[in-house]
Amino acid sequence: MLARASLIMAVLLSFLALSSCSKSAPVPTSTVLPSDRVAPSPVGTSQTVLQKTFNLKDSETFPFEIPAHASQPHLHGIFESFLGKVHGVSDESSNIDFLIMNEEQESALLANRASEALFSVESSHNQAVNFDLPASMNHPVKYYLVFRSSEKSKNSKVVEANFRVDF
Repeated sequence: MLARASLIMAVLLSFLALSSCSKSAPVPTSTVLPSDRVAPSPVGTSQTVLQKTFNLKDSETFPFEIPAHASQPHLHGIFESFLGKVHGVSDESSNIDFLIMNEEQESALLANRASEALFSVESSHNQAVNFDLPASMNHPVKYYLVFRSSEKSKNSKVVEANFRVDF
């Protein structure tokens, strides 16, 4: 009986010793290390933003996105507008307005609230555009190219546009 009590006591002491020495597994944390935030840089690349010929009755908007970590995005391109058909009359009668807007400005424009644009050209039928966009930092940023008829005319216009952005 004494041997049995000694054996039970030894098992209990072993169990207590093992349970007091064991460490629980570390709880995973949601902390993101700075090295986990590193993303490929778009520097040295370019993308086509708009390469299209389209009819313009009132206005047309073309969204594009600058990827995260673009430190010096540069938009460049050209547009030409024609009266009625492509390569038709391209003079003051085919003038249009051109705007570059961010999301907030474009939302204000859609809601018919007064808004500004990052860049604008008024009453032009042929224009080269070179514009440095703000750096995108850690998040992609959306912008809009807006083409609109300069005056409410019954004649539709055709716009030929070619824009790229370099990073």
